[in-house]
Amino acid sequence: MPPRDVALLNNTDSLLSSAELSKSAGSKQTGVLFECDADTTDGALATDIRQYKKAEKRKLKLVWRNIILFGYLHVAALYGGWLFFTSAKWATVFFSIFLYSIGVLGITAGAHRLWAHRSYKAKWPLRVILIIFNTVAFQDAAYHWARDHRVHHKFSETDADPHNATRGLFFSHVGWLLCKKHPDVKAKGRGLDLTDLRADPILMFQKKYYLTLMPLACFILPTIIPMLCWNESFINSWFVATMFRWCFLLNVTWCVNSVAHKFGGRPYDKTINASENPGVAAFAFGEGWHNYHHVFPWDYKTAEWGNYTMNLTTAFIDFFAKIGWAYDLKSVAPETIEKRVKRTGDGSHELWGWGDKDLSPEDEKDVLIINKKTE
Repeated sequence: MPPRDVALLNNTDSLLSSAELSKSAGSKQTGVLFECDADTTDGALATDIRQYKKAEKRKLKLVWRNIILFGYLHVAALYGGWLFFTSAKWATVFFSIFLYSIGVLGITAGAHRLWAHRSYKAKWPLRVILIIFNTVAFQDAAYHWARDHRVHHKFSETDADPHNATRGLFFSHVGWLLCKKHPDVKAKGRGLDLTDLRADPILMFQKKYYLTLMPLACFILPTIIPMLCWNESFINSWFVATMFRWCFLLNVTWCVNSVAHKFGGRPYDKTINASENPGVAAFAFGEGWHNYHHVFPWDYKTAEWGNYTMNLTTAFIDFFAKIGWAYDLKSVAPETIEKRVKRTGDGSHELWGWGDKDLSPEDEKDVLIINKKTE
């Protein structure tokens, strides 16, 4: 989910010709993005997608500029984390937490649920708020973020997936940003229909002026404000409110790509890597319920349940829905969820699951099974 190369690709918006697509489009669709992508009644692809999941054996071309910059960022963030607890003023601590929170919402409620998945609609005042929050987060312009995330969902765990989880935990976490993209990522990204994104003037304004707005929102103001408003030192302002806060936010969102694609249950679809991870959900404001999200990505909650304590982004969207700034919120009927859980789940669903890990063999013997099939 994070910052891309600033000089990404020229002609990003252009579509490849059919000949170019057929030449470079090796990856097959393995996931759904919108409701219309699903071709079964419970929101799945009709074909068995496991055969398409792959990681081509290839020598990765390292991008040393990114390696050096991310190396500095993490060293600076470690120092900033120490200052966060030992030296920074309380106002700086709370300011850092505030910046982190609005940055998360700029990604989760903005780039992710609104622009990438169209899971709800927002009036222009809310879109302005979200684009400001998104710029503070610095994970590339929301337009590019949404484009790459759509590729991730439609071609999940293939070479077209920007952070293909089949390449390992490190690659899906940060390694994908330290090397050149696989050609399939570029081909599939260019082939997506992004007309809805280009039709949003607020999104396009950010895209056009991103290299001016982003340094101001993510680095300059977060450093200057503590120094001017409560006489914080430059060291604490830079390393705590800027470096530590930004690095922590990056790693939390990266965990959605890595940790939540490896650790956790799969009550909705056991054939995909995406998992239910409460720890990631807590820090990423609800983005860790990832098995559900990859099965039903058009649900504005990115989760089955509406529990705000582990899904603050849903609470944020619901608040703006109450005042009329968010509307047409999409969700999934319980009957559809139940069908999918019973057909493809791993048995761990709390309502329709079987095979509870906490159920002892002794207790399992006492379960009454009616009309049991004889072998």
